Amino acid sequence: MSIFHSINNTASALTAQRVRMDVISSNMANADSTRGTYNAETKEWDPYRRKMVVLQPNGGSFSSFYNQALGVDSSSLGNGVKVTKITEDNETPFKMVYDPEHPDADKNGYVKMPNVDSLKEMVDLMSATRSYEANVTVMNASKAMLMKALEIGK
Repeated sequence: MSIFHSINNTASALTAQRVRMDVISSNMANADSTRGTYNAETKEWDPYRRKMVVLQPNGGSFSSFYNQALGVDSSSLGNGVKVTKITEDNETPFKMVYDPEHPDADKNGYVKMPNVDSLKEMVDLMSATRSYEANVTVMNASKAMLMKALEIGK
C-alpha cells in the first residue's frame, strides 16, 4: 500500500464528481433545446436528450495485479472510481408542449421538448456537490495525517 493511496482514491472521486457536475450543467443549459440531434431516418431534428454519467469502481490496475502476485490482500484497499461512459437517457420520453407559433411545432401545434427535468437535475447537482465536498474533506484529512507523520521524524 502506497502512502498516497488514499489521496489517489480521493482524487479519482473528485474527478468523477466534477464530470457529473459538468454533465448536469450541460443538461440544464440545453433544457429548452429543441434541435439536439438530426435524425436521418425521419429527416427531422430531435430535441436534446438528457445525459447521465456512469461510474464504476476503478480496478484492474497494475498495482492490484502486482499486489496479487505478491500475495498481499488488496481487496480492502480499493482503487477509487472512474467514469466509464456518458449515456443518453432513452427511457424518459420527450415532453410535448402546445406552442403552434414555435418553428419546430408539428402540424397539430405541439413541440417536442427535451426530456430534462430541472428538479431532477438540481437534486443530482446537490448530490454531486455534497460528494465533492466530502471528498475534499477526506483529502484534507489525509494531507493532515501525512504532515503529522512527517513531523514525527523531527
